Amino acid sequence: MVKALSVLVTVMFGIVIVMPYALIATLIVLLLELGLWIPNKGHLRLWAAVTLSLLMPISILTAASYVNVYSVLFVILSGYRGVNLARLILQRRQADHLYTVTRRTSLWLMAVQLVTILLVVTATDSSVRYGSLALLIVILVGSVVIAAATQRNLRKTRPSTIGEISIGELPTLSVLIPARNETNDLSECLESLILSTYPKLEIIVLDDCSQNKRTPEIIKGFAHDGVRFIAGGPVPPHWLAKNYAYDQLSTAASGELVLFCGVDTRFKPETLGIMVQELLQKQKTMISFIPANLAPSPFEFESLMVQPSRYAWELALPRRSLHRPPVLSTAWLIRRETLLASGCFKAGARAATPEHLFAHWAATHGDGYSFQQSDTEHGVMSVKSFSDQRTTAIRTRYPQLHQSLEFTALVSVLELLILVVPFILYVTSLLRHQMLLFIVVDIAAILLISMYAQICTLTYRKFLVRSIWLLPFAAIYDVVLLNYSMYKYEFSSVEWKGRNVCIPVMQIIDHLPKP
Repeated sequence: MVKALSVLVTVMFGIVIVMPYALIATLIVLLLELGLWIPNKGHLRLWAAVTLSLLMPISILTAASYVNVYSVLFVILSGYRGVNLARLILQRRQADHLYTVTRRTSLWLMAVQLVTILLVVTATDSSVRYGSLALLIVILVGSVVIAAATQRNLRKTRPSTIGEISIGELPTLSVLIPARNETNDLSECLESLILSTYPKLEIIVLDDCSQNKRTPEIIKGFAHDGVRFIAGGPVPPHWLAKNYAYDQLSTAASGELVLFCGVDTRFKPETLGIMVQELLQKQKTMISFIPANLAPSPFEFESLMVQPSRYAWELALPRRSLHRPPVLSTAWLIRRETLLASGCFKAGARAATPEHLFAHWAATHGDGYSFQQSDTEHGVMSVKSFSDQRTTAIRTRYPQLHQSLEFTALVSVLELLILVVPFILYVTSLLRHQMLLFIVVDIAAILLISMYAQICTLTYRKFLVRSIWLLPFAAIYDVVLLNYSMYKYEFSSVEWKGRNVCIPVMQIIDHLPKP
């Protein structure tokens, strides 16, 4: 027995001796991290996480010494593992919820990294070549899927020909607007609405506990034009303030149809009538509209990387196949009975984008949802400033991925791989005279450039020459925004109109007990 045991130890020691240092370091760190999730060891988990965060750079450095495509992926994933450990150390969430989400992320990242480190240390010229070929296939297939989805969605969302409907057949309509700490935007929005030619209309504005006196004064100033004023109540725990404002507005509304919009939305006099006729003619229960946006100045590039990217996430993916229909919060029209049947806003009290929940419900109940472009006849326009667009992206990007660190890592890697790497390979293949590679990435680049240029044209309702070469920079900017959104939700705060939305969205502990 002793002899057999000594032989086993000798064999295992021999295996360890011949194992690369990168693999040994990674396995040690992975085994230590697995120990974090032993049940009933919560009192040791914090110190173990701190120790791991100090040891992890060793495995990163040893893996980085292998210069190949797999080591790059390993280093990126290590960064997200470090973020996950930081979540565990800082303990900003409720204990049971924190344990669940960090363990899930840890196991997911460890499994992927284990495969990656094996590829790193066993890489040969042929395996790297096959790996590069696999990445090229992913890039080409991804670009084809994105281009095809964009063409299909642009075609499906085009406005249809509107027929005439008699006044007697028109349903009553309530336009609902939440307002907080507003200025001239609210006035201009209401001025465009009171000019509406829709005959059965009520306009309700809720003052969501504004900290300035200007907002209620603006609303009351339109009372003689038929605008109803509602004073919002205190936001209950576990509710997002905007969702609670929507809930109060929908309760006060009397219309058969309700239209939710922001103060930065503008309408033509005939817009509301066309919206309602679209809904009735298509026999839908909910429609969300893609507004026109103010075009940026010729030397303004950053804004071209925010709003078009936001629309690209809705239009450049086969969302119907993924059972996540595209939707925007600018202006969306829904039948009141549909809103109630889907659970109203109580069903999504903490959702950063509750309109996604209603769109999904409508789409899965009799194909009742439609995503619609607004052309010059419709006249739906967003005048949201660039700073507000960026703030909205930070507020919504991480919650749209279910506040999931592993999804953030996956989306970031895929976005860089499919939308940025082709342009890098385009240049390197041209310089190295690798014609086959050049042709493949050239096809991918043309498809992707066409996609982004079309979405930019839709966003601003005119073609902008600089949209042709802006895609890789927009993709990098979008990845930065996504990860910054993750950082703000996980380790800081996301302020929206003077409120921290992290607490209801992330189940954050508002005030940690003092030690």
